[in-house]
Amino acid sequence: QVQLVESGGGLVQPGGSLTLSCAASGTVFRTNIMGWYRQAPGKEREFVSYISAGGGTTNHADSVKGRFAISRDNGKNTMYLQINNLKPEDTAVYYCKMWNLEVWGQGTLVTVAS
Repeated sequence: QVQLVESGGGLVQPGGSLTLSCAASGTVFRTNIMGWYRQAPGKEREFVSYISAGGGTTNHADSVKGRFAISRDNGKNTMYLQINNLKPEDTAVYYCKMWNLEVWGQGTLVTVAS
């Protein structure tokens, strides 16, 4: 059974940066499309970014384009989300998802506040 574990969240000042990680167990990571989602307080979970299995194709929600970068290291079974120029509206629990198998991580909280 595949498990996903996010890490890297925390309290950051506006304008700051963070790198989130999503570590996967098992051997199927490298063959799966992966994605990041987030859920802000009182709001529904929303799509943030995805990356193809080989890493050659990425896409981001319009709200984060130019500030977020998704990447992966298939040798380490890990996906990353580099977040720059953080804004208070980026405050949310960030989840990673293995698209093909519909597996979710437990989430990591990012709080942007001065």
